Amino acid sequence: MLFDRRNYTFMIIGILLIIIGFILMTGERNTDPNEWDTEKVYSFRQITLAPIVILAGLILEIYAILLPAKDKSAT
Repeated sequence: MLFDRRNYTFMIIGILLIIIGFILMTGERNTDPNEWDTEKVYSFRQITLAPIVILAGLILEIYAILLPAKDKSAT
Protein backbone atom coordinates (compact mmCIF):
# COMPACT_ATOMS: atom_id res chain seq x y z
CA MET A 1 0.00 0.00 0.00
CA LEU A 2 1.09 3.53 -0.62
CA PHE A 3 0.35 4.77 2.91
CA ASP A 4 0.45 3.20 6.34
CA ARG A 5 -2.51 2.93 8.72
CA ARG A 6 -1.12 5.89 10.65
CA ASN A 7 -1.21 8.04 7.50
CA TYR A 8 -4.83 7.16 6.81
CA THR A 9 -5.77 7.93 10.40
CA PHE A 10 -4.28 11.41 10.14
CA MET A 11 -5.99 11.91 6.76
CA ILE A 12 -9.40 11.03 8.19
CA ILE A 13 -8.86 13.37 11.14
CA GLY A 14 -7.83 16.14 8.72
CA ILE A 15 -10.91 15.64 6.58
CA LEU A 16 -13.11 15.74 9.67
CA LEU A 17 -11.46 19.02 10.75
CA ILE A 18 -12.11 20.53 7.33
CA ILE A 19 -15.76 19.45 7.44
CA ILE A 20 -16.14 20.85 10.97
CA GLY A 21 -14.61 24.12 9.78
CA PHE A 22 -17.12 24.43 6.95
CA ILE A 23 -19.96 23.64 9.33
CA LEU A 24 -18.69 26.37 11.67
CA MET A 25 -18.60 28.77 8.73
CA THR A 26 -22.32 28.44 8.07
CA GLY A 27 -24.28 31.26 9.56
CA GLU A 28 -27.37 31.52 11.62
CA ARG A 29 -30.69 31.67 9.86
CA ASN A 30 -32.02 35.15 9.30
CA THR A 31 -35.71 35.32 10.17
CA ASP A 32 -36.45 38.57 8.32
CA PRO A 33 -35.00 39.00 4.79
CA ASN A 34 -35.35 42.78 5.08
CA GLU A 35 -33.19 42.95 8.21
CA TRP A 36 -29.38 42.91 8.10
CA ASP A 37 -27.88 41.64 11.33
CA THR A 38 -24.11 42.16 11.39
CA GLU A 39 -23.72 40.06 14.55
CA LYS A 40 -24.94 37.00 12.64
CA VAL A 41 -22.89 37.66 9.52
CA TYR A 42 -19.60 38.84 11.03
CA SER A 43 -19.36 36.67 14.12
CA PHE A 44 -16.07 35.41 15.59
CA ARG A 45 -17.01 31.85 14.72
CA GLN A 46 -17.45 32.57 11.00
CA ILE A 47 -14.67 35.07 10.44
CA THR A 48 -11.87 33.73 12.66
CA LEU A 49 -12.50 30.29 14.15
CA ALA A 50 -13.75 28.46 11.05
CA PRO A 51 -10.82 29.43 8.78
CA ILE A 52 -8.34 28.46 11.51
CA VAL A 53 -9.98 25.03 11.86
CA ILE A 54 -9.97 24.55 8.07
CA LEU A 55 -6.29 25.51 7.83
CA ALA A 56 -5.46 23.13 10.67
CA GLY A 57 -7.21 20.35 8.75
CA LEU A 58 -5.29 21.17 5.56
CA ILE A 59 -1.97 21.25 7.43
CA LEU A 60 -2.82 17.89 8.99
CA GLU A 61 -3.57 16.51 5.52
CA ILE A 62 -0.17 17.67 4.24
CA TYR A 63 1.49 16.14 7.30
CA ALA A 64 -0.34 12.84 6.72
CA ILE A 65 0.82 12.71 3.11
CA LEU A 66 4.44 13.55 3.93
CA LEU A 67 4.63 11.27 6.98
CA PRO A 68 6.96 8.40 6.09
CA ALA A 69 5.63 4.89 6.44
CA LYS A 70 7.19 2.72 9.12
CA ASP A 71 9.78 0.31 7.76
CA LYS A 72 8.40 -3.17 8.48
CA SER A 73 11.65 -4.93 7.59
CA ALA A 74 13.49 -3.27 10.51
CA THR A 75 11.23 -4.82 13.17
